[in-house]
Amino acid sequence: MKRLLFCIIALVFVLAACGNNDSSSDKDSKSSSKDDNTLRVGTEGTYAPFTFHNKQDKLTGYDIDVIKAVAKAENLKLKFNETSWDSMFAGLDAGRFDVIANQVGINKDREKKYKFSNPYTYSSAVLVVRDNEKNIKSFNDVKGKKLAQTFTSNYGKLAKDKGAEITKVDGFNQSMDLLLSKRVDATFNDSLSYLDYKKQKPNAKIKAIKGNAEQNKSAFAFSKKVDDKTIKKFNDGLKKIRDNGELAKIGKKWFGQDVSKSK
Repeated sequence: MKRLLFCIIALVFVLAACGNNDSSSDKDSKSSSKDDNTLRVGTEGTYAPFTFHNKQDKLTGYDIDVIKAVAKAENLKLKFNETSWDSMFAGLDAGRFDVIANQVGINKDREKKYKFSNPYTYSSAVLVVRDNEKNIKSFNDVKGKKLAQTFTSNYGKLAKDKGAEITKVDGFNQSMDLLLSKRVDATFNDSLSYLDYKKQKPNAKIKAIKGNAEQNKSAFAFSKKVDDKTIKKFNDGLKKIRDNGELAKIGKKWFGQDVSKSK
C-alpha cells in the first residue's frame, strides 16, 4: 500500500514537471517570435529635409513621411533606429534593421548586396561652393581640392573619382559648416538638399554648380534577408500613394514640387 502511494505521488510530480516545461517552451517561443508586420527602419535623423528632428525633437522629414504613408497604406508597423550615414549599411548587414529610409541612391554595387524598393525620389548632383569661389567652375575642377563628403555616399564616390581630397563628415549640414568656415573648398551633394538649405538660410553665401552627372534615383534599401513578399507588399503601398497623389503631395510639402518623377 505504501509502495503504491509512493508511485502515485512520484507520477504526480513528473506530470507537473512536464506541464511546467511545456508552458515555459510556449512562452519562450512566443517571446522570441518576430512580428513580421513590423519593419525596423534605419535612418540618420540629421539629414534635413529628408530625415531630421524638428523643434519639438520629433523625427520628421520627406523620407519619414513617405515611409509612414507606405506603412499606413499596407498596415505595416515601423520602428525607427537612428545612426550615422557611414554606419547605416553596417547596421543593415548586422541585422539591426530591415530597411534604410535615407535617400539611398541606387547603384550597381549596392544592388549586388541589397534589395531595393521602386524609386521614390529623382534628383541630380550639384557641386556646392562659396559664392565668391573663382577657381572651381565645374565638376572637373575639384582635383586636389578639399571636399566635405560622407565616405559611403554616391557623392563621396563622385568626389574620389574626380581626384578630390576627402574630409569626412556625417551629413550635409556639417559639410556646409566646413565650407562656410573655409575649412574645405566644396562639397558634392544632392540638388534637393541644396535647395532646402537655401530655403532655410537664404543669406548663406554659397552657390551650386550643375554638372553632367547622371540623375540619381533614390529608393528604400532592404537587407537581403527580407523576403520578396514583404518587399512586394511595400512596393504595393508605394504604388498606392503614388496613384492617389499622396507621394506628390509630400514632395510639394518639403520642396514645393513633385520629386518622385524622372525629368
